[in-house]
Amino acid sequence: MTPFDAALEWLGRAEHELLLFAAIWFAVGSLDELGVDLLWMWLRLTGRVQTGKVPADSQRPLRGVAAVLVPAWQEAAVVGAMLTYTLKSWPQADLRIYAGCYCNDPATLGAMMAAAGDPRLRIVVLDRAGPTTKADCLNRLYAALIEDETRGGFRARSIILHDAEDMVHPAALALLDRGLDEADFVQLPVRPEPQSGSRWVAGHYCDEFAESHGKAMVVRDWLGVGLPAAGVGCAFSRASVEAIAQRRGSPEPFAAECLTEDYECGLLVGQIGGAAKFVRMRDASGQLVATREFFPAGLGPSVRQKTRWMHGIAFQGWDRLGWDAHPLEMWMRLRDRRAPLNAIVLAAAYLLLIISPLLFVASQLGVYHPRPIDPLLRLLLVGNFIALAWRCLFRAVFTAREYTLGEGIMAVLRMPLANVIAIMAGRRAILAYLASLYSGRVRWDHTIHVSHPALASVR
Repeated sequence: MTPFDAALEWLGRAEHELLLFAAIWFAVGSLDELGVDLLWMWLRLTGRVQTGKVPADSQRPLRGVAAVLVPAWQEAAVVGAMLTYTLKSWPQADLRIYAGCYCNDPATLGAMMAAAGDPRLRIVVLDRAGPTTKADCLNRLYAALIEDETRGGFRARSIILHDAEDMVHPAALALLDRGLDEADFVQLPVRPEPQSGSRWVAGHYCDEFAESHGKAMVVRDWLGVGLPAAGVGCAFSRASVEAIAQRRGSPEPFAAECLTEDYECGLLVGQIGGAAKFVRMRDASGQLVATREFFPAGLGPSVRQKTRWMHGIAFQGWDRLGWDAHPLEMWMRLRDRRAPLNAIVLAAAYLLLIISPLLFVASQLGVYHPRPIDPLLRLLLVGNFIALAWRCLFRAVFTAREYTLGEGIMAVLRMPLANVIAIMAGRRAILAYLASLYSGRVRWDHTIHVSHPALASVR
């Protein structure tokens, strides 16, 4: 056998093993998604869940002080517009916004000062140089709230999290306040805004959140399992925040060493025995009551952002939160933590896109004779093809429902790019996690934002 023949034979064996590996895990993932799909369809068909309408008193007075924590690092381009728009959209007197920046970030401080003048806004400057972590900044804002409570003789009813790039809905604050009548944690949907200059990278966030917050979170809410907090558009009762801090054995409720402290706090509400609620409603004009924002428009920033999510949710979540013995909770945590495995499986599948054409050309030239595909593998491939078509249909439908039919079609075309971003983020997340184990430190790998939806044309 010549070296060329040996190389082809080796590629043939590699192709078979990669094909078997990818086919098995794609089938497992497809069954997982199918379970959520079927549950959602059953809930919709039976009327058990519906997207509600905003009550007429959508800007009613709050039932207590609502403290909104807004951490910021290098957000001069957006934080001023965010604070100004939020204060205007939420006129309730019991609103308190705590906006935090670092002593070595004068540009962000200046942007915050431009929005000052409303007594409901307090700007908090951290005395340490940034960036630390988002959770560390949140803890300082929480401490500032406690200081104000002591001086002012009041006690906040809710702790609401928002980011410096968020555009709030006018009805959102009252919905969060009302939701806390029945739950300890309330999450509203997140709606990424389409960007004409980034139909592909920024657009794939529209697809993912439309399906996640239109289906998966709805199913989780109905099942009564722990809900992950998105870090924006979410409210915690004051009692639940204090219980989380007590569970940590610290006066600080947010874990400064955690990259996804919001996700962790959402699940911790369930672990301390609290109730969680996902509220999905539309206003009189049909617009979803959601937090709008521009997500990263470039490949590099998108990969870095998803690296942080994957590192925090999959790896730190496993380490810090462990597993729950309840079958439904176990299922949801497996779903949350499968992203690194998905990246590996996708990488194997995309490697096949290089190997298989080479072997096909070699077989057509008569220099390579492929082995026949065994029946089990053939069955898996057929099943995966059907599952892919089903997945594309669901992705298109959910995106089209929230945006436009054109965006729904684009959602299918954007799926390969989303897979490439997941592969790149998976590699970086694994390396970042290993580095954190070695050094014992994590760093806020912050996403820089350049525009706020309130300053642009929003659909």
